[in-house]
Amino acid sequence: MKSEVRGSLTRHLPRSFSTDDEMFAMRRAAWRKQGIAVLRVTDIRDDWLRQAVMNEAARLYGQREDKERK
Repeated sequence: MKSEVRGSLTRHLPRSFSTDDEMFAMRRAAWRKQGIAVLRVTDIRDDWLRQAVMNEAARLYGQREDKERK
């Protein structure tokens, strides 16, 4: 457990990024509680399935802005 200094300006400080374990826990909770599946395309090993997920995400949400698409 980490302790933080808290004050009236805390909300204006930049937030630190979540760790991989914290992100995994959030994805798991979203699935179990709300039926929302959050998939990292790099975690999908099957080439065909990965491309299908990327195509559907692009259709629903638009093309990704980053140039590096794995």
